[in-house]
Amino acid sequence: MICQECNKRKASLHFAKIINGEKTEFHICEQCAKEKGEYFPGTNSFSIHQLLSGLLNFEQPIQKGHEHTPVSKLECEKCGMTYEQFTQAGRFGCAHCYKSFESKLEPILKRVHSGNHTHAGKLPERIGGGIQIQRQIDALKQQLKSLIEQEEFEQAAELRDEIRLLEKQKNEQKEG
Repeated sequence: MICQECNKRKASLHFAKIINGEKTEFHICEQCAKEKGEYFPGTNSFSIHQLLSGLLNFEQPIQKGHEHTPVSKLECEKCGMTYEQFTQAGRFGCAHCYKSFESKLEPILKRVHSGNHTHAGKLPERIGGGIQIQRQIDALKQQLKSLIEQEEFEQAAELRDEIRLLEKQKNEQKEG
């Protein structure tokens, strides 16, 4: 296969990018990869961390020489780790880092998980129904709160009735 950048040399590095179910493949030679700053000498391949760190720095502009510049100096109050250190290390210094860097992590998680930023997990079928209903109730309660704040009382009343119906359904499942 020929390099897609220079159309001269044999492509030795291959990328596959999947966005919203659409797969795009890139094939480039080592020399073009070096020129673009995508090749890491001595490893003869790409570093997984370097590839994934692009997700962490997605909002940072690339300057001359393909170097990332830090946009802000977020820092964990507990361990002192900065966001820049996290992007380089690829892991947090402590459990509190999740809270400290939450504003930067949410957009990343949404990108990686197709718009979701909360973990839903898998549920056993025998107890999954009650949990699914509870999730619906929780979501509707959030909407209800929003409607009340916006003084949309008619819609809020309809939502309240729907919540009551779901709660009744949930209680019937528990009894049965």
